[in-house]
Amino acid sequence: MELMTRNETWNITYRHALGETASWFYAQIRDNKKIFGRRCGKTGRVLVPPRAFSDQTLQPTTDWVEVGPGGVIEAFTIVYEEFQGLPPPPYAFGYVMLDGGDTALGGFFRGIDLTDPKKAAETLKVGTRVRTAFADERIGDVIDYWFEVV
Repeated sequence: MELMTRNETWNITYRHALGETASWFYAQIRDNKKIFGRRCGKTGRVLVPPRAFSDQTLQPTTDWVEVGPGGVIEAFTIVYEEFQGLPPPPYAFGYVMLDGGDTALGGFFRGIDLTDPKKAAETLKVGTRVRTAFADERIGDVIDYWFEVV
């Protein structure tokens, strides 16, 4: 039997309702340049980005906890190929465990020379300290903040 392939192009735009928890989270970034997580009432873990329910216990989260602005890199990637809907390459994206949080927040890294992939990867290695920076004009979205190596 011959295995066949087919080329497809999908370009889907949709409006995503953020809900009460994510809306409050992004409003704090937009209005106050602060990042918050939500505490699991059963385990005490602080979930960042916040969730209405704990990913481990499935119990509702309880209180808001300010985290960061510092943290450590948990994972990263450097992108050199273009992807529709994302910034022009090269750019770096990854996950940072912000101080006071127990789960990692995704975001872009800025202020790093990405022309030499090996040197850039060394700069962004797991465990590297970073700090959160905020755009002067914010709209309540993931592009309102980024991480910079300390």
